[in-house]
Amino acid sequence: MSQPWTGERIAEACRQLENASPQEILRWAVEQFYPKLTMATAFGAEGCCILHMLAEIQPRVRVFNLDTGYQFAETLELRERIYQRYDIEVELIRPEMTVEEYEAEHGGPLYRIRPDQCCHDRKILPLRQAVKGYEAWISAIRRDQTQHRAKASVVQWDAKFNLVKINPLLSWTRNDVWRFVLDHHVPYNPLHDQGYPSIGCWPCTAPAEGADERSGRWAGSGKKECGLHVIEFKDGGGI
Repeated sequence: MSQPWTGERIAEACRQLENASPQEILRWAVEQFYPKLTMATAFGAEGCCILHMLAEIQPRVRVFNLDTGYQFAETLELRERIYQRYDIEVELIRPEMTVEEYEAEHGGPLYRIRPDQCCHDRKILPLRQAVKGYEAWISAIRRDQTQHRAKASVVQWDAKFNLVKINPLLSWTRNDVWRFVLDHHVPYNPLHDQGYPSIGCWPCTAPAEGADERSGRWAGSGKKECGLHVIEFKDGGGI
């Protein structure tokens, strides 16, 4: 049985990886956790960069996408392009109810009136099921994206999902991401070329201009996160 990932052990890992590159962080994660290591991707440019790196480091890491039923066709098409390029087949994790069943139960689309509940039901609950049996998951968040993400660490205990979370691109900027995409010819969502800096579910995503990459998500509201990357602090924890 592996040793628990206590706060002290996680802090030591963060110190060890303080100046590490994303590739070095991913190699560390594979050494520590594989095969009980998984990755969630929404097929953003950041996630595609990590998939490119994993294809060279350990392409058999299980990768999944939370398919809410509201994804853009371009996003699902990118999944196929990723497979063709890297031979990585991203698993689609779906909620128990189809969109039709879900909207019928609630008398219409919840994303219009209760978007937090919609995100919870169609993303957070499926993710909890998807990571059962795993010890760590990889995310593609960057520290400069939102206030919640600014509080993240390269390695952290994720109390919401009860496992270690690894953020190899945390210190990258948008320029770093797109430099890597262009330098390595990484497949990416064509909606980025149409003014969408951040891409989620189609009802809650719009083109956006300016420095705030998340301004096109839930536009006109104060909501910036679906909840996956909102940090919860609890005493204890560990694998």
